[in-house]
Amino acid sequence: MTALTLSTAGAATLRADAIVVGVAKSPQGGSGLVVATGAEAVDKAFGGKLATVLETLGASGAEGEVTKLPAPSGLKAPVVLAVGLGTAPEKDETYQAEVLRRAAGSAARALTGTKKAAFALPIEATEDAEAIAEGALLGAYAFTAYQDGNGGLSGSSKSSKNGKKEPLAEVALLGAKPRDKAYKAAAERAVALTEEINRARDLINTPPNDLYPESFAAVAAAAGKEHGIKVQILDEKALVKGGYGGILGVGQGAANGPRLVKLAYTHPKAEKSLAYVGKGITYDSGGISLKPAGHNETMKCDMSGAAAVFAAVVTAARLGLKVNVTGWLALAENMPSGTATRPGDVLRMYSGTTVEVLNTDAEGRLVLADAITKASEENPDAIVDVATLTGAMVLALGTRRFGIMANDDAFRTSIHEIAEEVGEDSWPMPLPADLRKGMDSPTADLANMGERMGGGLVAGLFLKEFVGEGITWAHIDIAGPAFHEGAPYGYTPKGGTGSAVRTLVRLAERTASGDLG
Repeated sequence: MTALTLSTAGAATLRADAIVVGVAKSPQGGSGLVVATGAEAVDKAFGGKLATVLETLGASGAEGEVTKLPAPSGLKAPVVLAVGLGTAPEKDETYQAEVLRRAAGSAARALTGTKKAAFALPIEATEDAEAIAEGALLGAYAFTAYQDGNGGLSGSSKSSKNGKKEPLAEVALLGAKPRDKAYKAAAERAVALTEEINRARDLINTPPNDLYPESFAAVAAAAGKEHGIKVQILDEKALVKGGYGGILGVGQGAANGPRLVKLAYTHPKAEKSLAYVGKGITYDSGGISLKPAGHNETMKCDMSGAAAVFAAVVTAARLGLKVNVTGWLALAENMPSGTATRPGDVLRMYSGTTVEVLNTDAEGRLVLADAITKASEENPDAIVDVATLTGAMVLALGTRRFGIMANDDAFRTSIHEIAEEVGEDSWPMPLPADLRKGMDSPTADLANMGERMGGGLVAGLFLKEFVGEGITWAHIDIAGPAFHEGAPYGYTPKGGTGSAVRTLVRLAERTASGDLG
């Protein structure tokens, strides 16, 4: 895990293997490059001509662009890394937190193999320092559990044998006032948050022969013990006894049985309670409605919603938030076999509602429905479910943003604003009443499929049926951003991303402070 320190040293005097500075395009009407604040000492070492040198090397200042150059005499670090910040802000304005977060992530990725790097990016307030810390710690992430003889999910990690470089080992943040309580708190929050996001990424990236419902539940139990979170695990016998027909129906075709995991973090001074529900399909073959080749190779990521909920609850506990947060992980494998649910089967859900299964690959809504019903019994102030639920949402919004639906417009707006604030791209989506009729079944109370067009909205309407009366609820479909298949960018790696964790944590913080009413 990459270490974070706040340093009082100056950029010229700190001993490090590299120093990171920001460079930007001149504001509107200007020309050339601008060296960002925080890098004054480095620019001075270049005789005030750092921008000119970078231009000569072809740097443009574009967001995420990285340029390395040897440091001149006068700097303790041997390497200077200039990272692009886009267009410089106008006078009396500052860089947006997400710009700094992505820049720090790009720099950290470029410094793989480096032991210590000093980050001298613009810091005007604690929010800037926190964003840079988050970006650097997330950007330094690497999943190596199955490389160089490492032991996977439960095994030990060994040093590199095949010449692959290790992630950046230490981030020293300059200009962050380490003796200031606010800056120290910001750094501690960044460490807790990013460690749990990276743990969620590890879970998402773990192959399904090692991560299945029982082993995921064991990870949750261990974390609960470490952080004072009460964990309850319902195995197959308990699920049968409780009548959880949705979770059992999805998991009955797999050799690895399903689980429902409850993680309860409580604070003695809490006045509000939140319930987070995560879809945890540890592998989704589609079941009898089998996915075609080309669509199942990454389906280990279909538990990303449960990973996000797990990470958010643990982060809330680590931060000691004055709000009760309960996480529900609905875990199952969706596999075809002689015991698997068939298209046309009718399941009796935990709520008592009967559902005709028209497509076994629309399984996420079935496990979520049972968990939402169970969460509703505790009458929380709000329920938020997170799921890689529909390909339709990816078609609608692309691969870098998630959709938000809710039974309360103000709550949906709040989550959207929170997501944008923490740097998670999102978009509010409707729940059109006219699409509900498409889920009518001649055999059961409800079908698990409706109209093909607007499929992401239909899935939201299905879940809405299982929310307790009078409870505020939102649904976040992270099917697009949960698993990144392209080249890394900013602080986003290839593979699991930890999408929605930051939004859930900030929602808990807002609720604890009373900002959401």
